[in-house]
Amino acid sequence: MSANQKVLIADDDTSIRLVLSQAFTRAGFQVRATGSAATLLKWVSDGEGDLVITDVVMPDENAFDVLPRLRKMRPQLPAIVMSAQNTLLTAVNAAQIGAFDYVPKPFDLDEMVGVARRALARPADAVRARAQARALRDEGLPLIGRSPPMQDVYRTLARLVDTSLNVMITGEIGTGKGLAARALHDLGSRRDTPFVTAQLGGLSAQRVDEELLGHGDRPGRLVEADGGVLFLDEVGDLSLDAQARLMRIVESAERPTHPVTGRRLDLRILASSRADLRELVRQGRFRDDLLLRLNVAVMHLPPLRDRLDDLPDLARAFLFRAQRDGAPGKTLDESALQRLVRHSWPGNVRELENLMRRLAVLYTEDFLTERLIERELQEDAALPSVAEPAHTVEDLVEQTLSGQFSAPGGELPAAGLYDRTLESIERPLIRMTLRATRGNQIKAAEVLGINRNTLRKKIEVLGIDVSRRRS
Repeated sequence: MSANQKVLIADDDTSIRLVLSQAFTRAGFQVRATGSAATLLKWVSDGEGDLVITDVVMPDENAFDVLPRLRKMRPQLPAIVMSAQNTLLTAVNAAQIGAFDYVPKPFDLDEMVGVARRALARPADAVRARAQARALRDEGLPLIGRSPPMQDVYRTLARLVDTSLNVMITGEIGTGKGLAARALHDLGSRRDTPFVTAQLGGLSAQRVDEELLGHGDRPGRLVEADGGVLFLDEVGDLSLDAQARLMRIVESAERPTHPVTGRRLDLRILASSRADLRELVRQGRFRDDLLLRLNVAVMHLPPLRDRLDDLPDLARAFLFRAQRDGAPGKTLDESALQRLVRHSWPGNVRELENLMRRLAVLYTEDFLTERLIERELQEDAALPSVAEPAHTVEDLVEQTLSGQFSAPGGELPAAGLYDRTLESIERPLIRMTLRATRGNQIKAAEVLGINRNTLRKKIEVLGIDVSRRRS
């Protein structure tokens, strides 16, 4: 195919025109080279060339001004920009005007020819059009998938959507629990009312109060959601004290009134948890009365590994969404889809979406192959896993203590465990608070909620540096 394809080269440097012309000729391409932007424009307007390679700075005009006109004349003509001004701004400008790729000088000739081949090997417009049409159809749906597990989800959603029952949405991290909650709101009788999310994980009982009931002049999430839906995200991360406060707030008998209308707040409560709350109840880490209050109806979202039939549609929809947000259009080839299916997906649908967005932005290829998928998945594997982070300070302490109670032969920890544990928590807590307040002990005592003299004594006992710090 190269023998029938023509590369148009524009650079005011004679030596660069020469070496590029020789390299592309050896690679089997036809070549025309010029040192003038005006000549390049004429060639393109006359219908010449299958690919443009141009320097940014030309004697008569800047490539960033020329390329938009080239694209207007021939939208499908790919262009590669090269420049000795190797700055981030140059690369960003090249991407913004629709260049296929940006190659900094000095460049490797084999690499340049490889970039050119990728630019010329775009998928047929019909293939791209079919993929985008299907992605457009799916992208507008609140949940994507036609697999048997997702059909179960849809049936459950259909039964619950027009009720006012509280619903507990369960599933691993990244399965789309928030999307399911949004679908229950958007497709139901309360679709024209507020949908308010409260992130309660890790909050103290006092902060749960402030988040839900408000603080100062800020109305709480309950008031914001009046008449609509309140979504409590990851309630399994709450401490027992915070759960007790939440229980009193969500009880209908104790639900507050609206500060303006004076009537009792009317809202539907949806909650989510990646943890098995029944197991947490058995362990004494979750209140059974709160579970009964929130768990009136249950919707479970399956992990991606159990619905791999949906993966191609999901991937295409995410690529289309990235394109809608400004990324170049991409198409997955069959080898790429097969590699995606073989992955274990610990981060589920969210991990897949993040991967598709990276591929759409970081790679110039229009056709995404198994090689590119493999490269990105290997880089992900090298990163620390974040699929199941520690939930709360209580969880972290419990994890730490479990090691001390797991000595061979059942040997108990040394005496003084209580004081050692408190000290290990107090020291970083006070140190970080002082760092945040730049050593201001009055402000630090206020943040910690303790007396200034108490703070001063703890600083002395714990041996904490009290020099004023930059935050």
